[in-house]
Amino acid sequence: MFRALACLALLAAASLGFADDKKTTIGSIDRKDPKMDELIPKDAQIEVLAAGYKWTEGCVWDKKGGYLLFSDIPNNRVVKWSAKGGASDFLKPSGYTGKDDFKGAEPGSNGLAFDKDGHLVLCQHGDRRIARLGKDGKFTTVVDKYMGKRFNSPNDLVFAKNGDLYFTDPPYGLPGQMKDPAKELDFQGVYRLSAKGELTLLTKEMTRPNGIGLSPDEKTLYVANSDPAMAIWRAFAIQDDGTLGPGKTVHDATKEVAATAGMKGLPDGLKVDAKGNIFATAVNGVYVFAPDFKLLGRIVTNDKTANCGWGDDGTVLYLCTNDKLTRVKTTTKGLGW
Repeated sequence: MFRALACLALLAAASLGFADDKKTTIGSIDRKDPKMDELIPKDAQIEVLAAGYKWTEGCVWDKKGGYLLFSDIPNNRVVKWSAKGGASDFLKPSGYTGKDDFKGAEPGSNGLAFDKDGHLVLCQHGDRRIARLGKDGKFTTVVDKYMGKRFNSPNDLVFAKNGDLYFTDPPYGLPGQMKDPAKELDFQGVYRLSAKGELTLLTKEMTRPNGIGLSPDEKTLYVANSDPAMAIWRAFAIQDDGTLGPGKTVHDATKEVAATAGMKGLPDGLKVDAKGNIFATAVNGVYVFAPDFKLLGRIVTNDKTANCGWGDDGTVLYLCTNDKLTRVKTTTKGLGW
């Protein structure tokens, strides 16, 4: 009985983000190129910070508050984590605010970001929109329709320096996904909402557009495609008029996905460091690409990893690893630090 209670106490502590003297680590670092050593120190470990969630996503660091926020999508909440306070609910509901029971598996928020004014901006699956959280705790719709038709379920987002917002819109938040009767658009788009409020469809060539990011000079847009039949990342040149040029494939992980029958993850969230290296979640963890798209290595979590985000002083990469929050310390800095 004592042993069982002790185990329960340990699990409870882990779910709250409190660690005992011996930190829990998982996985390993796969170094395919010597340049990987310039980004991830040789003694780096993947630390488990909190556990007990259903599906973690969208982690973002609040620089003013000094804490991390991440989505727990099935539980329709945003969780706050800090080194001192551990994990606690920050926002609930986070993505579905309706009164009727949500019939799908992913009602909550997904991607999170802060706008230039410091407001939290959320991709809300259940409400099928991008919304801004006000200081009064209320949501304001940023955008929810394209040409009068409701989005599928905005998934991930990134702000440019000028305030333009780029985002993706796959069907994962719809209860029936592609076959959902409430689906109004017959494609999955990548969009730009200008700082002036003008919405533009940039491309609908991606079958499942998901994670999204910008190069340091903001001349290239990166988009992950979380389709097991076409598990790729694409890079699009951003033209002077804001439209996209033809896409180039960064990496094709379709065979790697097939080898695990999709059970270990798909191309999903991604982040870019200050030097233009791309950290992209996919099979068993995070793939690390050089600016010229060469695969440098992987942060291997041995689990589905949905997203990642820079935190602390910009050198720590936080990972949304299935039902856990994990992190790895790096020797690079995230874009924006």
